[in-house]
Amino acid sequence: MIDPKAYRARQIKDLTDQIGVYALCDLDGVPIYVGQSVDGIRSRVRRHLTSARSDIIANRMIDVWEIAYVKAWPVADPSAIPALEAYLFATFDAQNQLMNGKAMTSDTDLSADLPAPQIVQVIAEDERQDRLRPAQRLPRQIAHYLSLVDYIQTVKDERHLKRSLQAHFDRLVAYHTTFLS
Repeated sequence: MIDPKAYRARQIKDLTDQIGVYALCDLDGVPIYVGQSVDGIRSRVRRHLTSARSDIIANRMIDVWEIAYVKAWPVADPSAIPALEAYLFATFDAQNQLMNGKAMTSDTDLSADLPAPQIVQVIAEDERQDRLRPAQRLPRQIAHYLSLVDYIQTVKDERHLKRSLQAHFDRLVAYHTTFLS
């Protein structure tokens, strides 16, 4: 089996380091977090995936174990980033609640001008398939959910964390249903 950390490090090197917007996607390819970077997408995503200086990791809003893909939308003009981030957030959040915590709205339809994203798979396919097994995924989701509940109760009782907790609960219910079937 390939070392997951080494594989992830190699794959991230292929990700653009232009400025822009990115989505962290789960094992099913579903976006779970949308972010933006004015310093370079690759650098920002690397910080998320290695837990270095990442609030979404420190606050337990996402579980890095679930991230299998990164989608990136580089832009040339930094002023385009806020509208693109809001549009992608609103689009993806309407499909499955994101774990960003802070909700964003968009009154601009960018679908006609939206380029295809760069997509990088950050875990090996055999590892992704193994993690998709309900016997793997459900216990991991339960543990992460409990970790976030504990964090909210003992460290920060904030609305944005509770929004993320709701997204985790929805996933937990779905994984539970899959586990039982």
